[in-house]
Amino acid sequence: MDEEPASDVVRRERFSGGPARGFLSSMSEDERIFEADLAVDRAHVVMLAEQGIVSDDEAGEILAALEDVEEAGYDALPDGEDVHAAIETAVIERVGEIGGKMHTARSRNDEVATCIRYRLREDLVEAMRSSLALREALVEVAQEHVETTMPGYTHLQPAQPTTVAHYLLSYEQAVARDTERLVDAYDRVDRCPLGAAAFAGTPFDVDRERTAELLGFEAVHASGGSSDSSDDVLENSMDAVSSRDFLLETVGALSNLAITLSGFAEDLIGFSNRGYLELSDDYASTSSIMPQKKNPDTLELVRATAGDASAGLNGLSTTLKGLPRAYNRDLQRATPHAWETVDAVSEATEVTAGAIATAEWDEASLEAAAAEGFSTATGVADALAMQGLPFRTAHELVALASETGSDYAALEAASEELLGEPLDAHVPREAIETALDPAESVASRDSRGGPAPAAVRERIGTARTAIAADREAVDDLERTVADANAALAEEVRAYE
Repeated sequence: MDEEPASDVVRRERFSGGPARGFLSSMSEDERIFEADLAVDRAHVVMLAEQGIVSDDEAGEILAALEDVEEAGYDALPDGEDVHAAIETAVIERVGEIGGKMHTARSRNDEVATCIRYRLREDLVEAMRSSLALREALVEVAQEHVETTMPGYTHLQPAQPTTVAHYLLSYEQAVARDTERLVDAYDRVDRCPLGAAAFAGTPFDVDRERTAELLGFEAVHASGGSSDSSDDVLENSMDAVSSRDFLLETVGALSNLAITLSGFAEDLIGFSNRGYLELSDDYASTSSIMPQKKNPDTLELVRATAGDASAGLNGLSTTLKGLPRAYNRDLQRATPHAWETVDAVSEATEVTAGAIATAEWDEASLEAAAAEGFSTATGVADALAMQGLPFRTAHELVALASETGSDYAALEAASEELLGEPLDAHVPREAIETALDPAESVASRDSRGGPAPAAVRERIGTARTAIAADREAVDDLERTVADANAALAEEVRAYE
């Protein structure tokens, strides 16, 4: 009869008690990588069998036990220092000492590093999809407001008129770069540490490329095609188990996205305050005492998410700073910063997409505000310069006029004072009157990337093409992992 296993196959009797037992445990956070660990276990066992390190019968028993553990679920796991030890204990409880062969030629160090990367790929895909949904919402709303003039600001002061479409596309372009950063991070996450063992490799004849293949670390990156097969595996075994730069890069990219969202949320909160747009009730709240209130609460929480992401990045970088090489238990506290950040930022991105897609823009208020603060002053100066007047002289003339007004009469008086001659001696009155009109001012700014309707419509087409390409690239990333999962399941079935 097999001996009853200890509650934790790693601790055994010597390290099974003491006040630090709970402090050492990561079980409360490990549910997130339960499925990842089962996949890593299966790939490792299949490789061990293929290499003749364990027999096919032994592999079959272990794989059947893993199936049983998965069906029982995370909550049915025995007590353990972490999910890895708990699953191994559960396997040994089911098949006896044969289950102990599952951990041959590996360490928890390479196991956990692989599980984190395996799960983080999935989270990164979700974050990418959230960013794509936001970009699509921005483009769709921009399409509806190509000719809706609005005030543009610098230093929160009326600056120049623009359009709602031009404004929204400025954020689409920013979020597109955030998508790129997430894709770049995925490229570095998508490397397999399994087979590095504790940090110094293993004397067993393992096939690291095979486990990488079975787990979908195919190095099929969104930047284009499959790279060399050596990119699938983290080559140096010490680097493989100890490096967490992929977490830093991921959280950094997410923090950048959160900062983009925070700025956008701040703008929309301000626009809501001025009556330029109204949020859907689904993205607003009210007061417990003031019944008339409609508050942009969801956007305020989106704005605050930048603080969460920044805290995650700071916590992660501080935890990793100055660690000696190879594995240290500090790394157990590093990973939750990544999980919390990716969850918070992905949710905030989804909420922002919903808020902008359902908001109503008050076109009349926006049009009226677009002319406030002599916002067409630059356009007038440009019109004068285009007729040959030095721009600095035109700038001075318009600045002088702005001290008394923002109409043609004020400009005419300034011309007499500064130049000693009527304004129409330099430019026809009709041209100045056109430049004073916010909508005409916008239409004249047709340089690449400008707010003129023609330029904006061109940009909308470009954005749609880029979004479609990025969505296809993310689909490819997800498909690679899904295909690997199916292939691994097929391999596992062969041992039944």
